[in-house]
Amino acid sequence: MLISGLLLDDIRQAARTLAYDLMLFYEGNRTGMIPGILPGPPDDGLGDYYWWQGGAMMGTYIDYWHYTRDPSYNDVVQQGMVHQVGHDRDYQPRNFTASLGNDDQGFWGMSAMLAAETRFPDPPEDQPQWLALAQAVWTTQASPERHDEYCNGGMRWQVPLTNQGYNYKNTIANGCFFNLGARLARYTGNDTYLEYAERTWDWLWAVDYIDHENWRVYDGAHIEHNCTDLNKATFSYNIAVLMQGAAFIYNHTEDPKWLDRTERLAERCLRDFFPDGVAYEIPCEFRRGQCSTDMLTFKGYVHRWLTVVAQLVPSLSDTILPVLRTSAEAAVRQCSGGETGRVCGFYWSSGEFVDPAVDSTTGAGEAMNVLAAVSSLLVHGAEPPVTNLTGGTSRGDPNAGLNSDIYRKYDPLTTADRAGAGIITFLVLAGGLATWGWMSTGD
Repeated sequence: MLISGLLLDDIRQAARTLAYDLMLFYEGNRTGMIPGILPGPPDDGLGDYYWWQGGAMMGTYIDYWHYTRDPSYNDVVQQGMVHQVGHDRDYQPRNFTASLGNDDQGFWGMSAMLAAETRFPDPPEDQPQWLALAQAVWTTQASPERHDEYCNGGMRWQVPLTNQGYNYKNTIANGCFFNLGARLARYTGNDTYLEYAERTWDWLWAVDYIDHENWRVYDGAHIEHNCTDLNKATFSYNIAVLMQGAAFIYNHTEDPKWLDRTERLAERCLRDFFPDGVAYEIPCEFRRGQCSTDMLTFKGYVHRWLTVVAQLVPSLSDTILPVLRTSAEAAVRQCSGGETGRVCGFYWSSGEFVDPAVDSTTGAGEAMNVLAAVSSLLVHGAEPPVTNLTGGTSRGDPNAGLNSDIYRKYDPLTTADRAGAGIITFLVLAGGLATWGWMSTGD
């Protein structure tokens, strides 16, 4: 499977093939299986994947449809997205409270927002609508119950207080909230969303999760240390989720400070995570077998979000898009495994296929990454994210989420329930004092 020098129709066909292969990992459209999720969670022995990764996969297919206009999987995506909304229609399904982090809920919310922005086919009238779902997620996360006085604000990683990681305030949880607020502000024109997004950015800056000198974005810290025990692990999706949110705000407000922030984050993201123009996950890729199931999906998000940044901030297009093309070419070059001769691995730089089993997965994340990278090459033929003034049709509900039961008592966790939302599969929070010294050194 090659990309370089191909016509647009050839790229679309390559994307179709990748989309077909990725869907082979999905069981939610089979009789008796649960729509919307990949097989898992691993702690229950049901598969390699956590609940939030289903939401990320749905978002990948929404982008696939947006760039290729192939509707083959739209019904599957719509069914999965609606099935997982939960009792209160806010992406807090009770079956997955054991792995319910603010970031997990945030990923589903961002996929719903993407559906609204791309005019993905709406659900039936009696079902929750995309914009209303995004608003519901934002509203539950804007609740004062999610922003306590520890570390002078900011959201915790986990939602139920019984979950491991409840004492950790991290970038991705707050980054998803920031990103969603930025997009809702642009889509609806409601400045309340913008105010909260600005407040979240200011908090991330104040606790030094965004490095004031080099603009690297760090993972998080613990409340018992007032968020001063900074974990300087740098994951690509942390910087990318902030960069995309900043681009949405700049596109909405034309405020130069948001252009500057977008540019600085984009420069750092490309420099650190695309050495030689190919996506590379710094914390784990240096040694095969060290990447968690979560980390094995990050390259796809970064490709997708950088692509949107190039749309929203045209001055960055000539910087971003050539890198993404080089990276996509490297990605497909190593898709040469399995019986079909086109199974994809995670390690793109070498150009050699490495079986996903090396990282103890079946390969859904690896396939999702390459599909995202190839689909995004078709960005020149796609419209940028719409708003309710530029063609958006999804029906919103500003009251969505207000009736969510944020005081709901969660069932006690069993050992099998302790699924690893976010990066729990890699970070062992022993008494809340985890450190990754080997990833926290150097500039």
